Amino acid sequence: MFGKKAQPPIKSLIAQGSRIEGNFQFTDGLRVDGELVGDIRANPDSPSILVISESATVEGEIHADHVIINGTVRGPVHTRELLELQPKARIDGDVYYKALEMHQGAVIAGQLRPTAGADEKPLLKLAANNF
Repeated sequence: MFGKKAQPPIKSLIAQGSRIEGNFQFTDGLRVDGELVGDIRANPDSPSILVISESATVEGEIHADHVIINGTVRGPVHTRELLELQPKARIDGDVYYKALEMHQGAVIAGQLRPTAGADEKPLLKLAANNF
């Protein structure tokens, strides 16, 4: 889905220093730099990208196509396509993925649950340091 096609633009931002309590729905792209207590759901009818930055904390369920995490998530993460875990990612919950890229230092306290079809093997890629 995101191979050679352009990713959806990030049109929404929850800024650092902000706190939202309640569920949040978005279309296209969302970047979270602040704190969100509630579920985050992307519109399932169009491609989506969600970025959880190093300064961000999310307490709730996450549902999106492409998710990039470098902050803290307390709750399950459901990705329909790709989950990228950056070095400072911390997830306390189960992870559902079609493809997973995990950098050294990222931590998951939960189960990894591939969502690929019965005939497909899930894609798991461990990111290596390029020194």
